[in-house]
Order: sequence, then structure tokens, then C-alpha cells
Amino acid sequence: MEMEKILYLNILYDYYKELLTDKQRHYFELYYEDNLSLSEIAENENVSRNAVHNQIKIVEKKLQELENKLGLYKKKSIIIKLVENIVSKDILDKINELL
Repeated sequence: MEMEKILYLNILYDYYKELLTDKQRHYFELYYEDNLSLSEIAENENVSRNAVHNQIKIVEKKLQELENKLGLYKKKSIIIKLVENIVSKDILDKINELL
């Protein structure tokens, strides 16, 4: 999987993780943050590899749907681009922390 997609999904996860189930969060973190393979997760969780794969795909789809509906990441990106032209780097860093 390409790094851009992984980074994008992790950003969306930061925004929307509280809207996922505990199991979805757990599988996402094992796969994307702990870098375990589907087989490793399946073995550790005593489920099939296919079950893990399905959960990961469901989470990916749900994160994208949430971003399509709520647009939090897109809005932040637009705000940052607008503010970059107006304020100093220090102020921009502080704004980034708040967003």
C-alpha cells in the first residue's frame, strides 16, 4: 500500500476514531500503527484472516465516508493554506496545534 494512502488514513483516523467501534479501532491500530500483517492479527485475535481483512476495509470505507460528509481534514487544509499567507510561522504553528 502506498505511503500517501497510509498517511491519509491515519490522519482521518485521528479525526474520526471516536466514531468507530472498539473492535474497528483495535484492528486499525494493529494494522496501521503496529504494522502487523492481516495473518498476524488474525492469529493473535483468534479469527480468520478474511475477518480481519473485512474489518480493515470497513474501517477504511467508514473513515472516507465520514470525511466526505464532515470534511474536517479538508477544512483544516483549506484554513492552513489561507492562514499561511497571512501570519508568521510561529502563529501558524500555534493554529496547527489548535486544529
